[in-house]
Amino acid sequence: MTTTSVPPGEESAEDPSAFDRSLVPFLMNYKFGLDEILTKINILREELAFRGTGNPIEHVSSRLKSPESLRVKATRIGCPLDLDAIGEQILDIAGVRIVCSFIADAYQVLDMLTTQPDVTVRAIKDYVANPKPNGYRSLHAIVEIPVFLSETARTVPVELQIRTVAMDFWASVEHKIYYKYDKDVPGELVEELSAAARVAHDLDTRMAELHRIVHG
Repeated sequence: MTTTSVPPGEESAEDPSAFDRSLVPFLMNYKFGLDEILTKINILREELAFRGTGNPIEHVSSRLKSPESLRVKATRIGCPLDLDAIGEQILDIAGVRIVCSFIADAYQVLDMLTTQPDVTVRAIKDYVANPKPNGYRSLHAIVEIPVFLSETARTVPVELQIRTVAMDFWASVEHKIYYKYDKDVPGELVEELSAAARVAHDLDTRMAELHRIVHG
């Protein structure tokens, strides 16, 4: 791949669309990476449903960063508007969110995906056992997926976020609040969010215990 490094801001002054045009084939590789990991997830869902042992996956969503979103993040972190630099420094260009019923399910799904022989784990962050200060809980992983094209093969990083329904609901509300206040959230709302995060975790714990009593 041949790329040209341009200091942030300088490229847009000459041709605002040049960087976006160069990203089209670049992002296509990440789209294919998403397709690969989504296929793996769908296979697991169908297999577990067929076995009748209970499907741990409630629903799945995916997203691919837009050229504008990539430009904004690259500028924010001081990454040159260069495809090689972006590919090295920004690892959440492609992302998949998997929502599970129970905390144990989230760990199970993470293990099922990350132990497949063609999946390489670059990083795992356990925000379930070690939540962020604001109460955010989720399992995060950066995995690399091989993508086989007509004339070559590429390895594409994909970010996985695996969480429970309660965690996902809390994160969705938190995101909307921070967007509404442009990240300058009043202190009382921050406290309410932290309290809600504790309630969500308590719900996860209680529901897991009910599940254990019924099915254990």
